[in-house]
Amino acid sequence: MNGSGVNDWNREHVWAKSHGDFGTTLGPGTDLHHLRPTDASVNSTRNNLDFDNGGSEHTEAIGNYYDSDSWEPRDSVKGDVARMLFYMAVRYEGDAGEVDLELNNQVNNGTAPYHGKLAVLLEWNEQDPVDAFERNRNEIIYNQYQHNRNPFIDHPEWASAIWQ
Repeated sequence: MNGSGVNDWNREHVWAKSHGDFGTTLGPGTDLHHLRPTDASVNSTRNNLDFDNGGSEHTEAIGNYYDSDSWEPRDSVKGDVARMLFYMAVRYEGDAGEVDLELNNQVNNGTAPYHGKLAVLLEWNEQDPVDAFERNRNEIIYNQYQHNRNPFIDHPEWASAIWQ
């Protein structure tokens, strides 16, 4: 990467690392279950926005929408995003000095360890079911790297059982 941000790739923290101020520290900052490759300039636009529906379509990432306080990913990954955030909220509960991450129904969460918008994430979980890509990614993370699973990929119904 040349660092210009134009047509470069970088590592996106789906749970924005500033939402809890965990940076790239071991644990939430390096957990593969919420890290994705992304276009650097698109990731820069997404920044630390919460997730919600609506906004203007991103000119470089067609199907993604954003406004001053939220980001809406393209339809084919909405459920993926929701399940990543569900995982982070149950995995990081403040144990052993780790940050306690929580989902809420707010946007503009800033540096608080919260991410929203929970009601929308639950909708996305239903609208975009688990696919072969997600199942394979979960297997690779389990077998080759972290040796843990995202239970919301194995059991997406658990999200509504927990949060509704």
